[in-house]
Amino acid sequence: MLAYVIRRLLLMIPTLIGIMLVNFAVIQVVPGGPVERMIAELQGTAVGATERIAGSAGGELRQQQPRGGGEQQSTYRGARGLDPEFIKELERMFELDKPVHERFFTMMVRYLRFDFGQSFYRDQSVITLVLQKMPVSISLGLWTTLLVYLISIPLGIAKAVRDGSRFDAATSAVVIIGNAIPGFLFAILLIVLFAGGSFWSVFPLRGLVSENWAELAWGARIADYFWHMALPIFALVIGGFAGLTLLTKNSFLEEINKQYVMTARAKGLDERRVLYGHVFRNAMLIVIAGFPGAFVGVLFTGALITEIIFSLDGLGLLGFEAAINRDYPIMLASLYFFTLLGLLMNLLGDLMYVLIDPRIDFERRAA
Repeated sequence: MLAYVIRRLLLMIPTLIGIMLVNFAVIQVVPGGPVERMIAELQGTAVGATERIAGSAGGELRQQQPRGGGEQQSTYRGARGLDPEFIKELERMFELDKPVHERFFTMMVRYLRFDFGQSFYRDQSVITLVLQKMPVSISLGLWTTLLVYLISIPLGIAKAVRDGSRFDAATSAVVIIGNAIPGFLFAILLIVLFAGGSFWSVFPLRGLVSENWAELAWGARIADYFWHMALPIFALVIGGFAGLTLLTKNSFLEEINKQYVMTARAKGLDERRVLYGHVFRNAMLIVIAGFPGAFVGVLFTGALITEIIFSLDGLGLLGFEAAINRDYPIMLASLYFFTLLGLLMNLLGDLMYVLIDPRIDFERRAA
């Protein structure tokens, strides 16, 4: 197993480099960029950005704009009539004055040391920003995944045992409705109903905790935290439990109809022991082992819209604002972080297969 883990860790290196290379190349050809954005900012035509460069850097760059002169050719939109030296200064400021391959190599060397540089439009390092936003996204991902599993596994087992009954039909209707309603639409409905939209003002509308959270006692802090997280997590759980419930049911149905279950029943074992002593481990293999991947999936897919709707300042919202502002350090660092996390979680999922069922041997399979 140790040799398998080492091989997987080594394979992560070219995989990570390949993913970063493809996305870095796409960013180079996408219209717009930090230089064009700064030009639009200085000319007063920039729209949609949430953070801007302020202070002396902007003042110095404004002073470099020409007071007159002829038209200058430039590859940047909106750069006509600007001094070429001013454009070069912008490129140096955004570290775009070097060849593409050199910039990519330098970036990957820094990223391997977990040096993600400075944000273009925030006066903070990227790692500081990521650490600041991480508690929100981790909270959403962890609690959502735990609740989805705590609901889906018992419900799926109950549906498998009562397959074809009224209970199965009724819960299937709930599952189908939950799967059909988009998570963001359900989030808006929750705000309208319970966050002061039009009916009751029971839950807060924004933030991870209250402004006076640090002044509260520990018990009140915990209650305040879950009070703020209730609606966002509920919105994510509604959209995420349907697929896992059906997967659990189908896994149990497949195992229940196998020969070893019939043999166990023929030996006189009671149904509870057959179900939880023999069927559970085999049926739950694919469900439980997928926990790490499900956690990453919540971070990748549902967190962004939920953070925007509920004004939660997490990694999803940070990445969205970075894409709008063409803040390349944050964009690429977020991609690097999530890709590395996803690869490590996939490895953890494989190790959980072995933990749940020791009969699985990846070394033998590889041989």
